[in-house]
Amino acid sequence: MNWINNIFRTEKPIIAMLHLNALPGDPLYGPQDSMNEIVRMARQDLHNLQDGGVDGIIFSNEFSLPYQRAISLVTVSAMARVIGELMSDLRIPFGVDVISDAQATIELAAATGARFARGTFTGAYVGDGGVQNTDVSKTLRRKHDLNLFDLRLLYFVNQESDVYINDRDIQAIARSMIFKCAPDGLCVSGESAGSAAGLELFSRVKEVASQTPVFANTGCNIDNIADILSICDGAVVATTFKKDGKFENHVDLERVKAFMDRVKELRKN
Repeated sequence: MNWINNIFRTEKPIIAMLHLNALPGDPLYGPQDSMNEIVRMARQDLHNLQDGGVDGIIFSNEFSLPYQRAISLVTVSAMARVIGELMSDLRIPFGVDVISDAQATIELAAATGARFARGTFTGAYVGDGGVQNTDVSKTLRRKHDLNLFDLRLLYFVNQESDVYINDRDIQAIARSMIFKCAPDGLCVSGESAGSAAGLELFSRVKEVASQTPVFANTGCNIDNIADILSICDGAVVATTFKKDGKFENHVDLERVKAFMDRVKELRKN
């Protein structure tokens, strides 16, 4: 658990997602969109998250819908540009997540100096985008080749929307993942972005995780964060920080402040 304190300087960190607008090449990227506007909105969200008091940030291509299994070079390039332009604004630790592409996530982390990364590093899944078959052996060897020895990896134990291609129990998945891959953290998700996993699911993963931190990955809000942090070692938070608590909106500073005020109260106890 020491790496959590080393990076975030607190127990039970709240890691905020910074969802980038649709990027060049994405179906949602329109003729009136531009990289300059993407950077501007990302900077606004970054300041609102930092000023609101979150402990860390993950940059992700959340609006690259529908997600690619093998990401386009332009997507990773655009993400690197945004992060590079915001580097002087960053005051807290940051990570990256190139959605559904573990290899690209590692490459982006190397290029930007990210201290941690989140992703689907193991398993085989099926969903609206077809079949996703990961290769964690390749991913971890690339991490090693790039000398990313201090890069912390947060593994999805279950995905937000896709489902495991067989019926393995989540405890069996977590045990195997820990034994074979030594993840730095495990992320437990609900059925979609913004939907909470049940407390029982967190407890079952935590039961077998031993010294591996467990993070709530979706569905955290000001009303349930106390119960979640009573079990989990931290949380990845996104939708509840946005205006009106809606996934498609940008970050609302007052919502972030209210949430983090609640977390600070919990930490005192």
